[in-house]
Amino acid sequence: MSIATRALFEFDDSYARELPSLSVPWRVTPVPAPRVLVLNGELAEELGVEAHLLSESAGVALLAGNAAPDGVSPVAQAYSGHQFGGYVPRLGDGRALLLGEVLDRRGRRRDLHLKGSGRTPFARGGDGKAAVGPMLREYLMGEAMHALGIPTTRALAVVATGETVARETALPGAVLSRVAASHLRVGTFQYAASSVEPGLVRKLADYAIARHYPDAAGAPNPYLEFYRRVIDAQASLVARWMLVGFIHGVMNTDNMAISGQTIDYGPCAFMDSFSPATVFSSIDHAGRYAYGNQPVMAQWNLARLGETLLPLIDESVDAAVEGATEAVNSFAERYDTYLTSGTAAKLGVHDADRSLVGELLALLESQRVDWTLFFRALSEWVRGRPEPARSLFAEPGAFDVWVERWQARFSSDRHAVAAAMDRINPVYIPRNHRVEEALSAATEGDMAPFDRLVEVLARPFDERPGLEAYAHPAPASFGRHITYCGT
Repeated sequence: MSIATRALFEFDDSYARELPSLSVPWRVTPVPAPRVLVLNGELAEELGVEAHLLSESAGVALLAGNAAPDGVSPVAQAYSGHQFGGYVPRLGDGRALLLGEVLDRRGRRRDLHLKGSGRTPFARGGDGKAAVGPMLREYLMGEAMHALGIPTTRALAVVATGETVARETALPGAVLSRVAASHLRVGTFQYAASSVEPGLVRKLADYAIARHYPDAAGAPNPYLEFYRRVIDAQASLVARWMLVGFIHGVMNTDNMAISGQTIDYGPCAFMDSFSPATVFSSIDHAGRYAYGNQPVMAQWNLARLGETLLPLIDESVDAAVEGATEAVNSFAERYDTYLTSGTAAKLGVHDADRSLVGELLALLESQRVDWTLFFRALSEWVRGRPEPARSLFAEPGAFDVWVERWQARFSSDRHAVAAAMDRINPVYIPRNHRVEEALSAATEGDMAPFDRLVEVLARPFDERPGLEAYAHPAPASFGRHITYCGT
């Protein structure tokens, strides 16, 4: 490894060092012709490296996995998972490696992780590779969520590999470098709990507490407090998803991060017209992870986490179950608090009671109103321009009745109310047809539509002239949108 590559980041490997049973040392499969497709300059600077250095040969080699960091052994992480309700005891990073950890400019420990970097012992028959389209999707979605203020992993870069991967057709290959608070998952705890190694769950919990919730260590029951903190983080996260119409699509326990960040952007998408039953994933035939089911499934996943922590919470099984049950049952109230306050802010009011919100959601669903367009248009009503919102309804009379109740709830300073609404209701989201258009072009070698879309989504709340086409849903000719897991 060259000195130049070594100097890019100062790596640590606390996860591999402290929890060796939860990973396997492994090496990236070298790629023949790495070339940067997109580089996240803002994130690079945040990590303490000048972005241009990552575009030079040593940087590209690192991002592609062709040069492993000196003194740090990359590892494939081990975890289990409930996938669509079925438990799989051994999943793990089948096509990914944790290069190591970096302390960013604010002193935060961040994982630097490669995806699409070749087969590992967890590959389960897969080739370990990734195609350009799915890796760019993860980059795009992570940046969109970040700009919306939603906790998320982010991509540092997508590097073309110069080789093809075999899927339904031959596709250009790529490696994504992902930055996360950590890659500790509910499934990591499930894997540890199934291990015969004494004390492994405790070691993992202590590591997670120290890394993510250090204040919990001083609680009378640190493991129960840790559990409560994770529950609260997930309640907040899923409420934020719901407020912007985001559908994760594959909320398996191995895709729920202990940190409370959104992770693993596979068959994800944003909802257009409001419907709780909205599903985009090609494999979610029963709608397990439909938009409206996301809070329920988050709580279900958290119950699985609680099961792994029972021996740590209390020596008495009954007392441990009682404590964990009380904690996981608090999810609903926590989620409702986050969702209610967020909905009130979207509506520009201090109090959004259930009847007011329930009536609105029924109207939006029955008249198939676009979720994002509606909330943005509502601030125009506050400014005295009712038509943008009314025009979204096929039968606006019922909406007019609801408006009378809604208007009575916001303050007299209409300009301030409208401005506050515009700060949280985006104009631009990753519209499904725009995403597919950008990914298709990039797969054919044209990155311009992708770069433009990333630029638009970086400022989702600022309406800008000339970008009207990015604010509207797909034309009818686009048809039903279907997403795939990207493997």
